[in-house]
Amino acid sequence: MTILLSTLNARYAHASLGLRYLLANMGDLQARTQIREFVIGAKTADVVEKLLEQKPQIVGFGVYIWNVEETTKVVAMLKRVSPQTVVVLGGPEVSYEPEQQAIVQLADYLITGWGDVSFASLCRQILDGPQPLMKIHAGVQPPLAEIAMPYALYADEDIAHRILYVEASRGCPFKCEFCLSSLDKTAWPFDLERFLAQLELLHARGARLFKFVDRTFNLNIKSSLRIMQFFLDKLAATPDDPVFAHFEVVPDHLPDALKDAIARFPAGTLQLEIGIQTFNPQVQALISRKQDDSKAAENIAWLCRHSHAHLHVDLIAGLPGEDIDSFAAGFDRLVALQPHEIQFGILKRLRGTPVIRHTLTYGLVFDPHPPYTILATDRIDFSSMQRLVRFARYWDLVANSGRFAHTLPRLLAAAPFGNFMAFSDWLYAKTDATHRIAMDRLAGLVAEWLRARGMDAGEINKLLSTDYAGQAPKPTRATAVAENANAALPQRQARHIAA
Repeated sequence: MTILLSTLNARYAHASLGLRYLLANMGDLQARTQIREFVIGAKTADVVEKLLEQKPQIVGFGVYIWNVEETTKVVAMLKRVSPQTVVVLGGPEVSYEPEQQAIVQLADYLITGWGDVSFASLCRQILDGPQPLMKIHAGVQPPLAEIAMPYALYADEDIAHRILYVEASRGCPFKCEFCLSSLDKTAWPFDLERFLAQLELLHARGARLFKFVDRTFNLNIKSSLRIMQFFLDKLAATPDDPVFAHFEVVPDHLPDALKDAIARFPAGTLQLEIGIQTFNPQVQALISRKQDDSKAAENIAWLCRHSHAHLHVDLIAGLPGEDIDSFAAGFDRLVALQPHEIQFGILKRLRGTPVIRHTLTYGLVFDPHPPYTILATDRIDFSSMQRLVRFARYWDLVANSGRFAHTLPRLLAAAPFGNFMAFSDWLYAKTDATHRIAMDRLAGLVAEWLRARGMDAGEINKLLSTDYAGQAPKPTRATAVAENANAALPQRQARHIAA
């Protein structure tokens, strides 16, 4: 074994699609290449020891916003104990501003951008000569038809225990400035018949959880319908062994044909991730985001009323030009539509994204350390931003967890953002914590808050007993998959660079 491909995933459940693309495209070097995946939080020395067990000549690391700090430690130790091992980096985190990064200085080579075919080419030069003269190599973007698909490289253990990431297309035609996909010129589809054949093989091997990483699944409606029909056919053929599919969709582009297909999915088999981000038209224009808000809201409402799809809708706080009142208005508007989950995200400055151009004009202050979260803007000071961060965490615990489904409406009442912010401030003052709050303690705190707001103790106990004692509907398969998928939220913004 000559070459190792490695990364630190956010969770074990997240099998790396990028590493499998690289292995699939190694050509004559594939037999000499293996994948070794780890999970963030692993002890650095243990990772290095396992990487060096087979004395590889080359180790390639996939570097992302969520693993760059730990990967830097791994590379530093690896080069200390085995300086002859060649380290090659790739991935979205190191594809931009590389000169500023310690991990790039530690490594031997870096491939920026697409790594599907460029990594194998670089490895051949390292092994057979002539030796590469440059440290940084721009990845070649080949036609998608020339890229070998990676899906056969999902192991049986992956199929049995992990989420399988798949993509019917790469790229995005939209230019939202907070997202790395804004740098794409367009979206490129894989050959649909070839892709569906790969899904067929995965399903035949027992695969049932499919997470599409396409930025805009419903960009080409004909292709979307073909893919949805694939899953509907499987559901009809094996209703006792259902498949589950996760798609990211553009909220204002749901023609009737697509709605009809979505409505045919039974409960627990389909999740739709919908990026609203902001309902403020001025902010949308500022960050180059095109969105018909009325149509988007109408479509979300339709999906809630007429489909069984689990809806996960994203909002981002801290965008340039948006203050708390504007964000609160958008939040309340979204709560009124009643999606199953509202992912309250805080803006992050992904390396290379154009949002940085607003730094001076709108007073954007970002944490210099990953994940580069916004700390303040000219509209939201640091203290207020910290309140929003805590709001987001408590919202996950109380609302998105699904454990307080009956109690939550009473917490929110007529002013969802304001009421939950007041609860969030009180909860933090009471606990001085945003993590490791035991669920029984959280239930007690919710009860205490509602009593202090004048609610009858008997009514509170009835609501919480319905929720907390497990009488509410159990989380669906969709919820379980969403919890896993959401653990690596930045991946959805950076996933199209393979290495």
